[in-house]
Parts: sequence; structure tokens; C-alpha cells
Amino acid sequence: MSFILAEKIKMTQLPDETVGAIPVTVVEAGPMIVIQIKTEEKEGYNAIVCGFQSRRRLSKAVMSALKKLLGEKAQTFKYIREFRVEDPSKFNVGDEITADIFKEGDAVQVQGITKAKGFQGVVKRYNFRGASKTHGTKHALRQPGSIGDTGIQRVAKGKKMAGRMGGKTHSMINVKVVKIDKENNLIFVRGSIPGRNKTLLKIISK
Repeated sequence: MSFILAEKIKMTQLPDETVGAIPVTVVEAGPMIVIQIKTEEKEGYNAIVCGFQSRRRLSKAVMSALKKLLGEKAQTFKYIREFRVEDPSKFNVGDEITADIFKEGDAVQVQGITKAKGFQGVVKRYNFRGASKTHGTKHALRQPGSIGDTGIQRVAKGKKMAGRMGGKTHSMINVKVVKIDKENNLIFVRGSIPGRNKTLLKIISK
């Protein structure tokens, strides 16, 4: 299994011989540095902890822990995430994971946080049709309609109603890797992926 942390940059298009142009999303993938290796004997499970991108400051406690783990290679990471692995012996503290772990044509899973749209009604949130605009309808064009039952006289759990929309973790599978720019750590994946620009992404290939 291959994996990497990435940041969404923008959408664009690449020339294609068959259809003329294909839509792609450009993501900055890595370099991701291995900070810590967890084993089943010590922590109870196998995993590696990785850092991605740098930031201006970190708390003294976190920075002190990074210096103990990385020594001279310690730096201020913007994102620190953990990945479960089957064989942690393949990794060493300080190793760099870059975009070239993937190949053009790979089908990957992309996980990110969707765009947050705030509090929305049922028409936008769930594509409800709304009420008719004729036959005496007034002030009810975008209302959900009846939400209760006649027997138990309560609103059932899970009813589609107005509420906060977006801002949730979403995964897309079988996303095709169209192009890889190893020098700039860029990956071009086909189509759109979750989140706004500068959203943190997890790209996983099995």
C-alpha cells in the first residue's frame, strides 16, 4: 500500500488525443517525512507518523518531542498524521516519501474535507423539489413539507431536514493519476476531488 499527504492547489485541464482536453486537479504531494515508527510490541499496533509542510511556529512541547525523534532533522510541521502499515520495518525515521511512489495510470483513493456551506435548507442540501408555485402556495416554495407521523407523533431519527451542509470527510475511490511532476512534487488526478484549494488530502493506493 502506498500513501502520501497532499494539498489541493487548483483545477486545470491537460491536452488529450481522443477528447481534446481532460479536466484534472493539481495537488502538491509531499515530501512527507517519517517522524515516528510504532510497532505492535511497543504501542500495540503497527503504524508510522509523518509530517508534511512547514509552519512558522509550534508549541515548545511538540517541538521538543520532534527534536527527540528527528534530532538535527527536526522542523516545524504544519500537518502531522498517522498511517497504519503492515510492516513498519520498511521505514526509518527521517525517510522522505515523495510523489514518485505513484505511477501514471494508478487508481487511487483521495480523502479530503468537503467545502463547508453553512446552514442550508432542504432544497440545496438534499435537492428537494419544493412546493408548487401555483394553486395558492404562499411562503412555502422551499419548505420540506410534512415531517411527522400520525401514529407515533414524533419526527423520526435521520429525517432529511435543514442543517449544516458540507465540512465533512469524504473519500473518492478509483481516481486516476494522469501525470506526475517529480521535480515539483505535483500529481495531476482526473476530475474534481473534495475540498477547496489548500485542503489537506490523503492519497492512498492499494
